Amino acid sequence: MTAAQLLLSCAVLGLALASAPSVSAQTSPAGDYTAADIAYGGRLYDAQCTTCHGANGDAVGGVNLRSGTFRSAITDQDLARVITNGIQGTGMQAFKFDAAELAGIIAYLRNMNSFDRGSARLGDADRGRTLFNGKGGCTRCHRVLGQGSRVAPDLSDIGATRSAGSLLRSLTDPNSQMMPINRPVRAVRRDGTVVNGRRLNEDTYTVQLIDDQENLVSLTKSDLREYTILTVSPMPSFKDKFDPDELADVVAYLLSLKGR
Repeated sequence: MTAAQLLLSCAVLGLALASAPSVSAQTSPAGDYTAADIAYGGRLYDAQCTTCHGANGDAVGGVNLRSGTFRSAITDQDLARVITNGIQGTGMQAFKFDAAELAGIIAYLRNMNSFDRGSARLGDADRGRTLFNGKGGCTRCHRVLGQGSRVAPDLSDIGATRSAGSLLRSLTDPNSQMMPINRPVRAVRRDGTVVNGRRLNEDTYTVQLIDDQENLVSLTKSDLREYTILTVSPMPSFKDKFDPDELADVVAYLLSLKGR
């Protein structure tokens, strides 16, 4: 494919996936994306798509890929067809991604608002660690490199998969950055017992979660009276608890976490 064809192809892709404010919600048809899928998709996006769309997905006039909602691709299956088959009679070429690559690209596009590469002031990572473990009380829920609670997601490699801007928003507006797989769940057994927790795995018939007491629980959906995936993050906002300098320090610390 020539450079001109690539540019045209990306432009048409952007038009096909143009944001659609009239579609009220598309989180339901979308999948539960893992951090690894999103990070992998981000690398593929950088290699295949930034020439036209730019790092933030807004380089093509009138197109904003960061929205995560698209006119011609309401479900992930729709999005996969657009990417894989192209659009007949237009300059939109078919992209030959394998299954893992396609899953990664879709995961990244659906979560691109968390990877705006935007600026966020970075402070001192050592001070941030102290705030994270002390004033913030973050280890009461989160685990880092083997230390802390398992109630909330492990943050040991969060700096390898999230941008500074995204991390800052996670601290100040947790609901806006909560990935689908990390949404809390509420299950009610037939005997009325309520189980609240975070999903670890889920399929058509069962769900495995860690409850708010750090117990691993496996549930069969047919045995449940109620099963609800919640949309409000249990994490509080630190917008008022940390001052701007402290937020910058905590962001620097989180960004330094790249795993072992």
